[in-house]
Amino acid sequence: MMNSKVEMEYIEFKASILPLKVGREVLIAELSEVGFESFVETDQGVEAYIQSEQFEESIINSLNILENVNFQIDYSVKVIEDQNWNAEWEKNFNPIHVENRCSIRAPFHEKIDSIEFDIIIDPKMSFGTGHHETTYLMVKRLLDMNLQDKKVLDMGCGTGVLAILSKMKNAQYVKAIDIDEWAYNNTLENIRNNNCEEIEVEFGGAEKIGTISFDVLIANINRNILLNDMKNYVKSMAVEGSLLLSGFFSSDKETLLETTSKLGLELIYTESKNDWTLLHLIKR
Repeated sequence: MMNSKVEMEYIEFKASILPLKVGREVLIAELSEVGFESFVETDQGVEAYIQSEQFEESIINSLNILENVNFQIDYSVKVIEDQNWNAEWEKNFNPIHVENRCSIRAPFHEKIDSIEFDIIIDPKMSFGTGHHETTYLMVKRLLDMNLQDKKVLDMGCGTGVLAILSKMKNAQYVKAIDIDEWAYNNTLENIRNNNCEEIEVEFGGAEKIGTISFDVLIANINRNILLNDMKNYVKSMAVEGSLLLSGFFSSDKETLLETTSKLGLELIYTESKNDWTLLHLIKR
């Protein structure tokens, strides 16, 4: 097993954008498609992070939005040392409350006694604190679902927050997978912090799904990965099983539905938040 602490150098891409709302959403979408894995929305734009070993200058040059005359973008690129990251999160990570039922907080935040699900997340560089619309939508939907005795798979688990919530909702078996080494280790740390050590955590991609038939499959990943791995997801689902998809813009909804329909999935619920969308589909 890998150490829970991984020394890793990251590259920070920091941008100010006008117009802010639409520009930030487009930029985050393009950055996620070229390998950036963590995002912090700021008053001026966005800060995005990628492992230094995965970064090349050509990645930035490939961003279409930088050539779009409808947007004004100023940006900088610099190396971020691993040890600086925790201090930044402590300054900027505020607790999130979803539907007055689920609290997602850091260890240094005070617990709310009346909350039904209290999740402690030490996010470091991993995606999934509840601040992003897609994680919020996923948490909200899981709160409305009966997970009692279900088998749940969390693909692209990030911090492990969705896997942890699933276990707290009495799922029988939960598996969490992420292709990023930092996210893998961060999930291991967070499941310990929440006394959810029964969750099985795998380092890798769709090849790690295995042969278990899952009742609920969660995939909060960017559009290209969803489309590429969709057949693997459906193959691993039980009949009448649920697939929750997010991590993509509302404009990509029809593209995803076209693919899922061909694979025998039926849309039963959809919700959007600030141009990000969640799909809940059933395998018939």
